[in-house]
Amino acid sequence: MTTETQAKPAATAQIEYRPVRRIVTGVNAQGQSYIQSDGDTPNVQNQPGKPLAQVLWATGGARAPGDEPAPPGHSFGFHSAGGSLLRVADFPPDSHYDLNALQKFLDENGVRDNSNPRHFWFHKTESLDYAIVLEGEIYAMMDEGEVLMQPGDILIQRATNHSWSNRSDKVCRMAFVLLDLVPDEPL
Repeated sequence: MTTETQAKPAATAQIEYRPVRRIVTGVNAQGQSYIQSDGDTPNVQNQPGKPLAQVLWATGGARAPGDEPAPPGHSFGFHSAGGSLLRVADFPPDSHYDLNALQKFLDENGVRDNSNPRHFWFHKTESLDYAIVLEGEIYAMMDEGEVLMQPGDILIQRATNHSWSNRSDKVCRMAFVLLDLVPDEPL
């Protein structure tokens, strides 16, 4: 796949769902720490032609009411106003995207780059993101330049226009910690 703006239309398929185990600690009535829950991440979004996203935890504006910060079916944007978001995303190869669905998703979240970007995933969020490759490989693309990321690599994305390009034939799994920015605070 080249770094051109458009990908070839392809038959889109859902990514195989591989749950992330989420272990949450708590404090009991006696003030003792304990394992409050241990199981698959409850909030999963798996739609054909888009990355599979599992939100493990959220604070701030995206947090759902009650004790569960990432319950099943709760909707999350790219980041959480006034808080943080922990997401694991599986990125399919570039050829597997449904471009209309992806661009609609980026538009609905108000993050899509509409200035003739060089790749279809270009977007910008007002957040500080720690992006960690867990499995596979992916190109982190900027307006100028790009870098191949492999397992263990971490990118500090500082509210810049960027894109993710998976030019391999395998899914790339990444973890993201997304922190909402405080206006005028240095990155």
